[in-house]
Parts: sequence; C-alpha cells; structure tokens
Amino acid sequence: MKLHLHTGEQQYQIHGVDSDAVTINQQRYPQPVIVSDQALRTDWFHGPWEKLDAQALSVILEFKPEVVLLGTGDKQRFIHPKHLQPFLSELIAVECMTTAAACRTFNILSAENRKVVAALLLEKHLSDAS
Repeated sequence: MKLHLHTGEQQYQIHGVDSDAVTINQQRYPQPVIVSDQALRTDWFHGPWEKLDAQALSVILEFKPEVVLLGTGDKQRFIHPKHLQPFLSELIAVECMTTAAACRTFNILSAENRKVVAALLLEKHLSDAS
C-alpha cells in the first residue's frame, strides 16, 4: 500500500507498507522500526507477539511521545494491560492497530505536529519468530 502525505517539517515520513517492509523516506525497512517525525530506530523488537512485554516497549519512552501507535502486523492484536503501565503513568496514550493503519495514522498526526511515535511490527517477523 502506498501512502501519500504533503511534505512539511517532518524529517521522517512513511511512504508505504506491506507485510514485509515499511518504506520511510523512500527507503524500505524489512525489520520492525520505531519512528517519530524526527527520529528512527531500526534495532527494535524481534520475536513472537507473546514476547512483546514492558521491557521491549520501554524503548519507545525514549522518544518522549504523547501518543504511541503500536502497529501489530497484518491483524490487530492487543498488548496485555500490565505492559502499558509505564505509558499510563506518564499519561501517554497507546493505540494498538494493524501496521498499515498505524502508518496512515502516524502520517496524519505527524502532519498536525503531534508528538506521535509509531512502533511498527511486521507480520513476517511475528510469524517467523514463532
């Protein structure tokens, strides 16, 4: 799926997504990534969905977000509420959605200058790891 966004002040923009990769600034990333409008991290979570816990999610807090969009692959999955406590204590909203929906939502919120971070998992990695 290709995504379109008017260019603005964002350093990082998501341009496309499929089960195998996310395209950010015209570069494909075939691994899970965390992206904000000003930062990108490519050495994030690797493993089955069941292993995604508070420790793996804590990396996201380094981005100082107001909103976290957790892209859960090709299907919507929900993180266990006990793993969200660090976010709730900082009044950070966390939304779980498919990775494609997280990418679209990221572009919209980022264009509105919101402090949004997308933590994007790819179905391929979730399947390979299990």
